[in-house]
Amino acid sequence: MPKAIRIHKQGGPEVLKWEDVEVGDPGKGQIRLRHTAVGLNFIDTYQRSGLYPMPLPTTLGMEAAGVVEAVGRGVTGLKKGDRVAYSSQLGSYSESRIADAEKVVKIPRGVDDQSAAAMMLKGMTAQYLIRQIYRVKAGDTILIHAAAGGVGLIVCQWAKSLGATVIGTVSTPAKAKLAAANGCDHPINVNKENFVDRVNKITKGKKLPVVFDSVGKDTFDGSLECLAPLGMMVSFGQASGPIPPVNLGVFAQKGSLFFTRPSLMNYTATRDQLETVSKDLFKAVRSGAVKIKIDQTYALKDTRKAHEDLEGRKTTGQTVLLP
Repeated sequence: MPKAIRIHKQGGPEVLKWEDVEVGDPGKGQIRLRHTAVGLNFIDTYQRSGLYPMPLPTTLGMEAAGVVEAVGRGVTGLKKGDRVAYSSQLGSYSESRIADAEKVVKIPRGVDDQSAAAMMLKGMTAQYLIRQIYRVKAGDTILIHAAAGGVGLIVCQWAKSLGATVIGTVSTPAKAKLAAANGCDHPINVNKENFVDRVNKITKGKKLPVVFDSVGKDTFDGSLECLAPLGMMVSFGQASGPIPPVNLGVFAQKGSLFFTRPSLMNYTATRDQLETVSKDLFKAVRSGAVKIKIDQTYALKDTRKAHEDLEGRKTTGQTVLLP
């Protein structure tokens, strides 16, 4: 019987349980997948902890790559043996599962399964951040927080390939070195420097057209200080905790700023959107503009350790769980 990482209550990493699960035959519009690699993301810890309430019990995990084992009625364009990947389908922390065929995409030649599993959620997030919400172009200077994280490293590489100057915050010298090696022109160690002051120096007081912030509470106010009038504040995560209540008047006071709190699920809600975003990502990876480097792997049964390391900021870049 296949196994999965499940939770019966929300809490710390100790609530993650390695359990037997039943996986039946796919129904209409479904496929059965045998996972070959599973992605690890910070949203998984939000769902586990209770920050994002979940129906229980449940299997965690949002992205993976695998091989199609069976195809249900009405499924076209997929067959047994196809390599596919997906994100935004809860339940990837499993050896095998039933998945919605409309929400998976074929993995193109030249992309291995581990890279596909690691890139889907983070890579497609990077796509909507810098190709849709704010279309980064040559000559732009941007700020990405957590530049040595999974999304951060992809944004650094991709934005640099588009001709932008990239500023990124990190928490250690090692992470600063990693960000720099991946296209970050100005890595800022927030434990040694004030990132607002540094941004002002880099831009000579002109500030920035956009800030991409996945840290949340600890960086929100500073991020607003980094924006030029009519700048865009993109809050796409809250690794340091939820942002406290905000007086909306602050956006007017600081120069008629724009604010958005996006979700990948909204940017890939339709099949056409999913195809557009994933194809753009795969194109960037296959061209060499974006390289997906797996910095850590854990056995799927050791997901508790992976969560502990992720929340303890002991990981960098991409992490994959191996069934």
